[in-house]
Amino acid sequence: MASRVLLDTRPLTQHPAFARLWVGSTLGGLGGQLTITAVMLHMYHLTGSTFAVAMIAVAGLLPMIVAGLYGGMLADFFDRRLVALIAATVTWLSTALLAVLAWTGHVGAWWLYGLSIVNSAANSIVSATKMAITPRLVGAALIPAAAALNGITVGVMVMVGPALGGVLVALFGYPVTYTLDLVLMLSLFLGLWTLPRLRPEGETARPGLASLVDGTRFLMRAPNIRTQFLLDIVAMTFGNPLALFPAIGAVLLGGGEVTTGLLVAAGAVGAFGSSLFSGRVSAYRRHGLGIARAVQAFGVVTAVFGLVLAAGAVGWLGSDAAGPGSPSIPLIAVAMICLALAGAADNVSSIYRQTMLQSAVPDAVRGRLQGVFIVVVTGGPRLGALYAGTLATVSADWFGGVPSTWLPPLLGGVLVVLVATLVLRASPSFLAYDAESPAP
Repeated sequence: MASRVLLDTRPLTQHPAFARLWVGSTLGGLGGQLTITAVMLHMYHLTGSTFAVAMIAVAGLLPMIVAGLYGGMLADFFDRRLVALIAATVTWLSTALLAVLAWTGHVGAWWLYGLSIVNSAANSIVSATKMAITPRLVGAALIPAAAALNGITVGVMVMVGPALGGVLVALFGYPVTYTLDLVLMLSLFLGLWTLPRLRPEGETARPGLASLVDGTRFLMRAPNIRTQFLLDIVAMTFGNPLALFPAIGAVLLGGGEVTTGLLVAAGAVGAFGSSLFSGRVSAYRRHGLGIARAVQAFGVVTAVFGLVLAAGAVGWLGSDAAGPGSPSIPLIAVAMICLALAGAADNVSSIYRQTMLQSAVPDAVRGRLQGVFIVVVTGGPRLGALYAGTLATVSADWFGGVPSTWLPPLLGGVLVVLVATLVLRASPSFLAYDAESPAP
């Protein structure tokens, strides 16, 4: 019974190449989270503006979209191992420049924006290519288990990375934090370097307009894939208040950088836990229905998180008892529980979305569809940063000076539930999707 409930580790024990790539991706992703957290805190330190923090994500949106789509075309024509190695090298070099600038004291807001754009573009290519590789490494039967293991990766790197990043910045400063990312990223190169050559199977198309049109035509014939993309965009645009966390930690809940790291990490705790006990999740065949219920649950707990912040804004639960800027332990704890539940729901949805995409899409177009998937997965939160940062900024005067960072998650969670319900009513084939007969 326990083996059916707990995480299926066969992709690691039966496929050494996948195991090496998984370990490298986990450690490299952990380092990347250190830098993401440090850049957010660095920008807030330089500008004192939540909107400036939100614009880090927004500025990289268009380059990330272009890189994800073009990277998918590269992965569908060239050796996927080589494509991932080159893109990872670009990421490492841009982070190295950021570290040098930090050590020499020459970091400004525009440097943070520019290097974040380069990192997001290169990482979108790495991620799309690695995901296109996975089915070839583990086989069709173990794709759900591999997706759950990827949830462990996300859980570890986001659970440990932001909290550790906040502590490292507070104790040692930004240069040390960026440098540690460089060291951890070396493990990703080892995982990629030891892979075999992995050229796409079937008829391939040279990167360019014809390849993009071919991938688009396939997507137009894939209603289930389109529906899962749409649901994820809705959830990540309106239910991802990450850009507000520095201000929430500094002003609303107290605790500053440490609270920011804890809030970010809470979602990863939920993702980690849901992956650790994902045996029955991986065995469930109705992936469309699973995605639908997970997205709706995500919206509900996001709205509750907004209510918790609203309680802090008006001084409930003793949020102002210790004085301005002091951490409100009860509110922080309740907020973390909400975010952990949201992370668990999002991870369950991710397991089913990855499995559907990797099982129902032929290898010859898998890179391009994974590129679109990465654009959706990473682009949604960037739109969410714009939504949350803008709404929090313009609503600052609506409530008589009371901090309004609670409004974006409260309103956004309600919108996620309503829009998801409407989309699902229009997509009966998605709700009937059966993993035993995968159809795009």
